[in-house]
Amino acid sequence: MSKTTTILAIETSCDETGIAIVRKTGDKVEVLSQALASQVDIHALTGGVVPEVAAREHVQALQPLISKTLTEANLNPQELTAIAVTVGPGLIPALTTGLMAAKTLSYAWDKPLVPVHHIEGHIYSALLMEEPIKFPALALIVSGGHTLLINIPQHLTYEVVGSTQDDAAGEAFDKVARLVGLPYPGGPNLSKLAEQGNPKAYDFPRPMLKTSDFNFSFSGLKTSVLYTWRDIPDNKKTAAQADVAASFEQAVIDVLVGKTRKAITKYQPQSLLLAGGVAANKKLQHELQTMVATHKVPLYCAPGALTGDNGVMIGQAACFAFEAGRIQPWANVDATARLPVTDFSMPLG
Repeated sequence: MSKTTTILAIETSCDETGIAIVRKTGDKVEVLSQALASQVDIHALTGGVVPEVAAREHVQALQPLISKTLTEANLNPQELTAIAVTVGPGLIPALTTGLMAAKTLSYAWDKPLVPVHHIEGHIYSALLMEEPIKFPALALIVSGGHTLLINIPQHLTYEVVGSTQDDAAGEAFDKVARLVGLPYPGGPNLSKLAEQGNPKAYDFPRPMLKTSDFNFSFSGLKTSVLYTWRDIPDNKKTAAQADVAASFEQAVIDVLVGKTRKAITKYQPQSLLLAGGVAANKKLQHELQTMVATHKVPLYCAPGALTGDNGVMIGQAACFAFEAGRIQPWANVDATARLPVTDFSMPLG
């Protein structure tokens, strides 16, 4: 009989309160229940996330969402194997609220605590497949705070081979959206507008595309859009919005796909994973799919509803981490704003 692991997972690294109960039996992982409380409407008033406000909203949402997931999964706390929680990176006030809730449950229910890195959560959000993926794998993580290429020789083993030198891709999307007058949240609105534009209308730069490494830079691209937008007459800006959005999006995608292609050539993965908030971008998915077909490498994308921050991804990663023995006494776990995913990497072997 296959061993069963049932984990309640908590994600509060930024402005989404995510709770999930995930069960792993053998190689199969199923989601028993999940709940998500979004703060988009609240932070739209300030045009960005205010950490203290996010933390306050997490405090109000956590208990009702935990109760909801237990009820929907038809479980009592003693049927859980462990509690999992995101410990970093992220906003400290937000991370701390989730961690304190997890510590409390770990102590009260006498359950082991599994600390999870936010990025490995995104990695594992692309692994909710009927069949196990083949390793080694390469992950492209593209979100508001991160743009990373990660070589993954086996489960829970991470080697960051490329990262952004300045703005993350999602951050650049948000800033350009604000520049051209789009409402919060900027990135998704910019991508939607780009569908109506001409991606060849403006010849924006593709920073670091031709360098031999796998790193990214989007600050210069963002500045180029700024200067271009500034020079468009005010009476023509509305008409130019979609073309600017499409041309910017295409430049970002060209860099992401180009760097990923180089990494595939070097590391010869048997699977490519795409995750993070920007992974929901259909054009990015399509161009990556076209590219990997020439390399005969299957592409696995996080499900659309799980590309953003959520509890399912933390529970998914935690199932593997728990079975590998990566647990901690609740009193020894702290939240950390900046935390390399390599700190959570387990040795090969």
